[in-house]
Amino acid sequence: MNKQALIAKIVKDTGITKTAAGAAVDSLIDGITKALKKGESITFVGFGTFKTAQRKARTARNPQTGGTIKIPKRRVVRFTAGKALKLTVNK
Repeated sequence: MNKQALIAKIVKDTGITKTAAGAAVDSLIDGITKALKKGESITFVGFGTFKTAQRKARTARNPQTGGTIKIPKRRVVRFTAGKALKLTVNK
């Protein structure tokens, strides 16, 4: 499912306009993005939690040349599925 399919589902389920549904989805994504940028975690009970984690700097190998390269430390986004989501997916 992509963003447009999600908007279409919201329109079908709620009866609001496509424009309003698109604005709601954009607002949700923007809110999650800004919170993660600040280092906050976002929890949707039953669905899951989005949070950031620090990935250490490491040395890797370039598969084309065989040479080593240094990968700097960085923050990455992690998602942990909630219990209800896990149960629904595994039915």
